[in-house]
Amino acid sequence: MAFSQTTLLLKLVLLLHILCSIITTSTSAASDTHFQILNVNESIKGSRTDHAKMSQYNELFERHNNISSSNTSSDEARWKLELVHRDKMSSSSNTTNSMHYRRHQHSFHARMQRDVKRVATLVRRLSGGGADAAKHEVQDFGTDVVSGMDQGSGEYFVRIGVGSPPRSQYMVIDSGSDIVWVQCQPCSQCYKQSDPVFDPADSASFSGVSCSSAVCDRLENAGCHAGRCRYEVSYGDGSYTKGTLALETLTIGRTVVKNVAIGCGHKNQGMFVGAAGLLGLGGGSMSLVGQLGGQTGGAFSYCLVSRGTGSSGSLVFGREALPVGAAWVPLVRNPRATSFYYVGLSGLGVGGMRIPISEDLFRLTQMGDDGVVMDTGTAVTRLPTPAYEALRDTFVEQTGNLPRASGLSIFDTCYNLSGFVSVRVPTVSFYFSGGPVLTLPASNFLIPVDDAGTFCFAFAPSPSGLSIIGNIQQEGIQISFDGANGFVGFGPNVC
Repeated sequence: MAFSQTTLLLKLVLLLHILCSIITTSTSAASDTHFQILNVNESIKGSRTDHAKMSQYNELFERHNNISSSNTSSDEARWKLELVHRDKMSSSSNTTNSMHYRRHQHSFHARMQRDVKRVATLVRRLSGGGADAAKHEVQDFGTDVVSGMDQGSGEYFVRIGVGSPPRSQYMVIDSGSDIVWVQCQPCSQCYKQSDPVFDPADSASFSGVSCSSAVCDRLENAGCHAGRCRYEVSYGDGSYTKGTLALETLTIGRTVVKNVAIGCGHKNQGMFVGAAGLLGLGGGSMSLVGQLGGQTGGAFSYCLVSRGTGSSGSLVFGREALPVGAAWVPLVRNPRATSFYYVGLSGLGVGGMRIPISEDLFRLTQMGDDGVVMDTGTAVTRLPTPAYEALRDTFVEQTGNLPRASGLSIFDTCYNLSGFVSVRVPTVSFYFSGGPVLTLPASNFLIPVDDAGTFCFAFAPSPSGLSIIGNIQQEGIQISFDGANGFVGFGPNVC
């Protein structure tokens, strides 16, 4: 009897031990899903990627288009463009290690300066300033009209054909702009671009737009000079373009699109790093997306390539580009700013745990203020100060084992990772209205700011109640817009 009781007791102890092991393993596995490994060396190496000469990118774009044609469906390949970040566009690739360090520092600070100006402009534009806020940027414009879309000069480039026969040109893309424009001859004032300035006289398809045209009426407060419809856009960084509106043929991927309304800029100033102009992808009728209309079903998809991968991203137009398996989030319409893509954000998370902050911090008001905008031209995500501080403090609590570094530029939370090959960090997630949760890759929220191993938490407080999801947080994730049905999708593909 005693032996039987002892055996039973041993069996119970063994069973409890097995159960505890299962629970511990399962808890550990669940815990691991809320942390990621950041490869420090690879991130720093990626920030040192050589800048290519423009001629190299010309070849790269052509090669990409040929590969795209063979590797994708015929409909998708027709509308596909390669996408490259502006920091890769440089006049020289011959650099020493010390030049790498200085260039990285210069590139980082220049990007942050552009970012601060971009955000200030968006806040002014989306907080009631409107077109009047844009006019004061360039005071010598006199009675000429500002388009009302006051943006920064953009971060990503594509290459398209302009005119007939098509002249290849680099264009900055901007998801918050409603106009397509290129520098044009005769040029009374033009900044330096990589390709010859477009000359309408050499295009058989160029056609000026009269002031009485319905197309001219679609411009916000269009101007008129000598019977020709005039446009003007000023940007938050001091860049601007002014000229006449025209109808022209554009070649996008392998598709020829006729009668696209474009601005032909005869007086331009800016820091467009060799680009001929800007390709507006906003939600308004004058953006490229709006003008393509039924041809692409109001749909496009982009993937901003992750830093240091050595590859390029992509921009694809058309419903064929919308992926199966994406996490779809409803777009929120702001009648006061139809160009911008707003989304409903309900909260934030760190390490798999939702932060206790009010959803009201991210809500678009009835007056059209605040809300959450997705923007390709802003680098660093901005959050209302209470939301940012809650996110930052939670992240700091869960990274107490990592050595801190002094803040830098717009970042107040930085780490000295110079002695690490890799580090384990908690996940950071966006909780969208309706249920979808987007968990960011570690490289999208902890970024190198120099070559010495300083990494910073890539979020910043907003100067207002407006939240902006920037391109650093969008990198490597396929982002798809279904404007016709009012949704934006995240994933499932990466780049």
